[in-house]
Amino acid sequence: MPRKTTRRAAGKSAGRSSRSREVLVVASKVKAYMKNKKMNTSADAINILSERVYSVLDDAVVRSKANGRKTIKAQDI
Repeated sequence: MPRKTTRRAAGKSAGRSSRSREVLVVASKVKAYMKNKKMNTSADAINILSERVYSVLDDAVVRSKANGRKTIKAQDI
């Protein structure tokens, strides 16, 4: 059965600034991992984690280009 979109959920995406980016992490997977560690996870933590992923990827792009490649390799991360 499909989940209903609530006003609260719809308002979160509508209220984002134009500078925000798409979340790159799977929130449900992160929350499940943290729950297994007996911890809770806030929505802000998911967003910051995603920003960290963007940063790691951006740095990897710089290193890859510096080595004359268009492919990101494990050594770039």
